[in-house]
Amino acid sequence: MKKVFILGGTGFLGYYTAKELLGKGYQVVEISLLPIPAENLFPSEVTSLQGDLLTYTDEQILQLLEGVHAFIYAAGADERIIPEAPAAKFFYTANVLPTQRIARLAKQAGVKKFVLFNSYFSHWAEQWPELKLDREAGYPRTRLLQEEVAMLEGAGGMDVMSLRLPYIFGTMPGRVPLWSMFYSRVINQDTVYVPRGGTAMVTAQQVAEATVGAIEYGAHEGRYAISGGNIKFTDFYKYIAESLDQPNTNIIALPVEQLKPAMEEHDKQTHEAGREHGIHLATGAEIQDRDAFIDPADTQPVLQFKSANLIASIHETLKVCAEAVKNK
Repeated sequence: MKKVFILGGTGFLGYYTAKELLGKGYQVVEISLLPIPAENLFPSEVTSLQGDLLTYTDEQILQLLEGVHAFIYAAGADERIIPEAPAAKFFYTANVLPTQRIARLAKQAGVKKFVLFNSYFSHWAEQWPELKLDREAGYPRTRLLQEEVAMLEGAGGMDVMSLRLPYIFGTMPGRVPLWSMFYSRVINQDTVYVPRGGTAMVTAQQVAEATVGAIEYGAHEGRYAISGGNIKFTDFYKYIAESLDQPNTNIIALPVEQLKPAMEEHDKQTHEAGREHGIHLATGAEIQDRDAFIDPADTQPVLQFKSANLIASIHETLKVCAEAVKNK
């Protein structure tokens, strides 16, 4: 039985991945920060450790990874954090340096497969060079670097694969889905203005299946932008309104020219406060004016994850969000 070690196993994606690995016959060890979101989150077959792996010594990490076949890096800072400027420095410290160290130690310990949970903004940084996401947006810039250093550390002995993840839907015990943060824009509103673009989306279960697929079928330096389907923002916000029992809320798409000035003002205020978004809000408005769509067929046959009822998963997720918002 091959052993898989998950960094961030009690997180949203780590939780689904641990369950999928168990179902596939793997031995699972995970380490997470306290507090755990719910008691008895995993069956007894999962070895759960509590602590910050990044504070362990090299010797302690090598000992933990002895006999491990695959490592799942399901931790790190995402673009919702607004750090002190410059943002690139923050994300470099939070994501790139720890990943490089863990990948180096994993290879030294004899780990053969390393799967990094990354962002689909890495994909768009490559596909849309005119937006300069790889140079002027600290979050995508460092996400690309995070992939690169992990892959270079693994070269010659450990296959490193990156999953570039879009919007993700699903629920788990003890956690309110992050999409609840959008509800303040919709609740009790007659009209909601949204970007006219759209985005790729995926279920957490599909991410878990793709992770196992990366271990079993992925190629070293594989950068996999995965998707379960594509949805316009008008439809997504309509689903949010419906979850709040607001079927008559008008969802109106606006062009970037009407949305961007307000975002530029927010960026200015953030800068004056000494902070910086990992993706400037004005740049985010340009991104959301486009269809950030990914064809599931680009990676589904390679990683062999299943199709899913994405719309049903979105509704299930938003139902939990709505209940949490109403109960505040």
